[in-house]
Amino acid sequence: MTDIRYDVVAIGNAIVDIIGRCDDAFLVKHGAPKGHMRLVDAPTIDTLYGAMGPAIEISGGSAANTMVGLASFGARAAFIGKVAADEFGRIFRHDITSAGVRFDSKAVDGRAPTSRSLILVTPDGERTMNTFLGISTELDHGEVDPDLIRSSAVVYLEGYLFDRPEAKAAFRQAQAMAKAAGRRVALTLSDGFCVDRHRAEFLSLIKGGIDIMFANEAEITSLYETASFDEAAARAAKDVPLAVLTRSAKGSVIFDRGTVATVPAEKVEHVVDTTGAGDLYAAGFLFGLASGTSMETAGRLGGLAASEIISHIGARPETRLAELAGSRA
Repeated sequence: MTDIRYDVVAIGNAIVDIIGRCDDAFLVKHGAPKGHMRLVDAPTIDTLYGAMGPAIEISGGSAANTMVGLASFGARAAFIGKVAADEFGRIFRHDITSAGVRFDSKAVDGRAPTSRSLILVTPDGERTMNTFLGISTELDHGEVDPDLIRSSAVVYLEGYLFDRPEAKAAFRQAQAMAKAAGRRVALTLSDGFCVDRHRAEFLSLIKGGIDIMFANEAEITSLYETASFDEAAARAAKDVPLAVLTRSAKGSVIFDRGTVATVPAEKVEHVVDTTGAGDLYAAGFLFGLASGTSMETAGRLGGLAASEIISHIGARPETRLAELAGSRA
């Protein structure tokens, strides 16, 4: 069996985040549903980019955010994603590798541009994502590195990537490789709209061998088509060995093979930007899992990472999470 060299490898969209502030009227004017992610075409993202104010441009994408969070805790993280040989592709590669995440995926020339997401933050801290997927969704099974999958303790799959047949094939291939090597497979549902698009296929993937599922309250109730969180959680607990469910200010609930841990949310004096909160919760939880902690401690680490992220603009920690966790030990 291949030795474990990485705690987690993620497969997801390689996106450059462009983060700026706006008011609710701006969202209404441009038809952006507040608090959600919508997919947009090239003309729409160009219009938004031209209309928005000053912005920060850094590497992003849900699973990539999680891997950067893991690296900030001191874990060994790797990422598989697709970028173009353009300026945004170079921004993505530089940022994620400088954060300590292995990223060996080759840039592709002469096709679609690198993916971008305009993240508009309103005064209440809510984020609204407008995503032009570009080349990232063209990732297919030929770009999944078998050695990297086999040498990682957990393979983490990003639900946002699940829109094209090529990406679905890559997910199933990675899942099969991981299972053959005795590794665990995690899936994040990513977004309620994403669940609406792929409910049946998500359930098939989950029941076919997902070991760890991450979801927030809206995503899990959408998956099981119920308004009751308790009902959805009970069904999730039957479908996966480990279900990690976040509930914003209510904290999180973790179902681990028949046992339940309820973890309160970390107190945050002022919420600035919720971008990446779920991504960084997953980073803290996976770090706890890799470190052999209890599920409750892993949930507290997830809450700690999420609280750091929502206290400032952007989905990259401003305080090294290893130091933050050490100060709370």
